[in-house]
Amino acid sequence: MQQGIFTVAENRPLNDKVSRLVLRGDASAVKRPGQFVQLRLPDLYLRRPFSVCDRDADSFTILFEMVGKGTEKLRAMKTGDELDVLTGLGNGFDLNAGGDMPLLIGGGTGLSPLYWLAKELMKRQKQPIALLGFNTVSDVFYEDAFRTLGVETVVSTVDGSYGMKGFVTEAMNREHSGFYACGPEAMMKAVCACTDKPGQLSLDKRMGCGFGACMGCTVKTNNGLKRICKDGPVLSSGEVIWEI
Repeated sequence: MQQGIFTVAENRPLNDKVSRLVLRGDASAVKRPGQFVQLRLPDLYLRRPFSVCDRDADSFTILFEMVGKGTEKLRAMKTGDELDVLTGLGNGFDLNAGGDMPLLIGGGTGLSPLYWLAKELMKRQKQPIALLGFNTVSDVFYEDAFRTLGVETVVSTVDGSYGMKGFVTEAMNREHSGFYACGPEAMMKAVCACTDKPGQLSLDKRMGCGFGACMGCTVKTNNGLKRICKDGPVLSSGEVIWEI
């Protein structure tokens, strides 16, 4: 974990709800896809966690949906504004866990950590297939970003207004060696029920500290209680005990 001051280099809306934020500073502690950062926002006590969508030597990118006070403040930030950030949090994905032809299954902003993961898998000569699920056509974003990487990309919308009609799980009936998934908990539970292949899940829980001290983000697993911020956010699909 590393703390530093980062400068807003870009804050651009992708649709009515979702924005792309690029923060410039020392990103060296962010080493693996699936790790997350914690941002301190003005006048709010608890930091807000966000998965890292992409990174380079001196910046990282997050995608966020405006859902409350914290993300409202974040969406209003301007180029040149500064933020206090904790970086290098969480364990990240195992790049070999999904085999050579893994599915990357993202629901809404859950696709965020899968973009950097796709880049790293492609560098290793693997052939990921991105399955991106949304509610309706106006929610769709980052499809072109995945396609630009050379990743086969399938988009589904619940109402059928764009791409395949139905839930993202309905696009899983294709050959695959494993999977990585991030999105709503109900979606990930359904994903696990649709395949017997090995997989990894990036889980999301409300966090207090973000580094394992408060125990506020624990989940039940076959190996006992695990803290999403410290032992995760990435867990094996077979170890999670679903409570929904």
